[in-house]
Formats: sequence, C-alpha cells, structure tokens
Amino acid sequence: MTPWADVEAAVADAHRRGWALVLAATARVARDVDLAEECVQEAYAAALASWARDGIPDNPVAWLTTAAKRRAMDAVRRQQTFRSKLPLLVEPAKTEDEAAIDEPTALGPEDVVPDERLRLIFMCCHPALAQDAQLALTLRLVCGATTATVARAFLVSESTMAARMTRAKKKISAARIPYRLPGAAELPDRLRAVLGVIHLLFTAGHTAPSGASLVRMDLVDQSLRLARLLRELMPDEREVWGLLALLLVTDARRGTRVDADGRLLRLEDQDRSLWDRSAMAEAHDLIVDGLRGGRPGRYVLQAAIASLYAEAPSYDQTDWPQIVTLYDELLSVWPSPVVALNRTVAVSMVSGPAQALEEVAELEKDGRLARYQYLPAIKADLLHRLGRSEEASIAYRQALELTANDAEREFLAERLAGPHRA
Repeated sequence: MTPWADVEAAVADAHRRGWALVLAATARVARDVDLAEECVQEAYAAALASWARDGIPDNPVAWLTTAAKRRAMDAVRRQQTFRSKLPLLVEPAKTEDEAAIDEPTALGPEDVVPDERLRLIFMCCHPALAQDAQLALTLRLVCGATTATVARAFLVSESTMAARMTRAKKKISAARIPYRLPGAAELPDRLRAVLGVIHLLFTAGHTAPSGASLVRMDLVDQSLRLARLLRELMPDEREVWGLLALLLVTDARRGTRVDADGRLLRLEDQDRSLWDRSAMAEAHDLIVDGLRGGRPGRYVLQAAIASLYAEAPSYDQTDWPQIVTLYDELLSVWPSPVVALNRTVAVSMVSGPAQALEEVAELEKDGRLARYQYLPAIKADLLHRLGRSEEASIAYRQALELTANDAEREFLAERLAGPHRA
C-alpha cells in the first residue's frame, strides 16, 4: 500500500500539470465538454483508490488520460441507442475504439496545431457563445480552475459564474460544436477570445488567486507555450505578437517578485539586475514590430506599458508621462475599469496622489470593481502618501477581505500594521 499522503500529493501534482491535457484528450473522444469533464473528474477520484492500492504509476497523466477516455467511451456507447446521428457521437468500431484509447487520434487537415490544449481553447471560443462565456468556460477547462476562482477573475458572484458556464456547456452540446481546430477562414473570428483566454491563464499563474505561493509556474509556462504556438499559427497578427511580448516582459521579473522568505516585493523593491534580459529583448522587438503599420491594439499597448516599466533604470526614473499617454490610448481601444485603475498609479507619479485618489473614487462609484482587491489596495497606498493613515488602514482591511493569496495577504497585513514606503 502506498502512503495516503503520497497518493494525495501525486494526484494534486497531476491535477496541476495535467488537467488540461487529460480533459482535451477526453473531449476528443467524448465530443461533449460536459461528459468529458465528468469523466476526467471520475478518473482523478479513481486514482486515489487505485494508486493507494497498486502504487503511483510512472506517468500519472498518461494513466489518468487512459482512465478518463475509457469512461468516455463507455458513456458514449451507453448513449448510442438514444441518439439518432451516431457518426457524430461515437468512435467507429470496437477494435478501433480500443486502439484510440492508447494512440493519439490522427490529425485532420484542419488540425494544423498538434496541441490538445490549444485545440480545446479554439473549440470553447466558438462565436456562437458570448465572449464572457467563452473566456470563463475555457479558464475553467484549461486551467482546471474552480468556479469560485473563475468568478473572482470576472468580478462576479460564484452563482452567477456557475450559471454562465452551465449555459455555455449546454450550448456547445446542443449546437454540436465540433472538437477541432477551425479552418483558416474561421480563425480571425475566434482570435480575440483566444488571446483573452491565454492572457487570463497567464494572469492566474502570475499571481495565483489563492494558496501559499504567489506564482503558479505551471500556468505561466503553459500560457507562454500557447502564446508561442499561436504565433506560429497566425504569424502575421500584431495582437498575437503583443500578447507574447506582454507575457515575456512580465514574466522576466519572475525570480524577483518575492524575497528569500517568500514575501511579496513591490516593483520598486525588486533587483532589476536579476531580470531576464533575453526575454525583455525579445519582447522589445515584438513591441516595435507591433507598433508599426497602423493603430496598435490592446495587447501591443499593454506590452509597451510593461516594457517601459521594465526598461527604466529604476522605479523613480520610469517615464511616467509616457505611461499615462499609453494608458490613455489603451483606454480608447479597451475601456476597462481595471485599465483605468492601473492608470491611476502612473497618474499619482505625474500629478500627485490627490489627483489619482479622485480618479479611484470615480471608479468606486462605478461599482464594477467592487470585488477587485487591488482597488482598495491602491486606494490605501494613495491615502497613506497623503498622510491619511486612518483612512488608509480602513482601505487595507477592505483589500485583505477580498484577497485569498497568502503572499498578498501577508504583504497587506504588514502594510496595515505599519505601512511605509521604501
């Protein structure tokens, strides 16, 4: 018998590393996202008992994939007599079905990217679904994120998000949306949503929504890989360049975002000499190319802002006026309240914290960021800089109530106990 703690750790690790791959492979057999997700969940549950009895397999993800696909095959066969269009729903013959469990499904001419996760993203980003539903459902499926985590990312209640994802999965099933990479003519209609999904995946890894670690490196690495694959698929799309540049320049700081004890370090406190200069250089070239040939889009502008922060000799020497200008342009192409909030940080460095605080107050009245922990956190810092310590403490407490990541909570608690600026 394998110790239970070892089994639990192995299953948890396989969930982090392999959820998307197992689900994507199962969806290819099930042709139904809901059924595939159910079969994958059953496979993970079965692993707990099986691995405790028989030992942890050498390749846990492969074991889970086989188990989930077998469950999907069995479920599809049980449904045969209730379906009229069998060719759309089942694998050809029994012997071929069994072989398909152990061998990858052959790629069709439209499957130009041999990556299950990217194919799953394109399937979920079907234009028949509302874009919020596309993004939320794919974050749930590709990341294996809980509904509560997805709801937090979209700043809505868990019940609201659960209803959205249920409707999206039902629509995929009812519309018989195929599990395949769309043809070249269909790609542009799905690109915006696919970019959004990969960016959300990176964001969920760059600052984990909850848990002890600030970063989930598996999600960061996965999103970078998907961004590179997408660039290979659509090499002429400037927004694809912009997304890859944004991810590269942001991740270049990965090793300096916490200290040796795991405590969060602000941008101004990080050791810039340790940043990944090769990633920053690659991002710079992508940004320069993206800024040519017409008005830049959302991701090119976000990358340009991140690059200005990264390339400054120090935090205080950042070109704050230029960052404000870029944020103004970004707001014109992507009028997001989160962008407006991030802009207030640069405004505080150009026009002072009082002006920035006025803009934060307007965002509070707007209401869309009521669940967003960074609004009260930024407000608290601005209040402290103005010497309004009691009000700053109230804002820090509000931020703490909305924050689930342990590293961020510890940082906010320290600021609440004695906020200061280096």
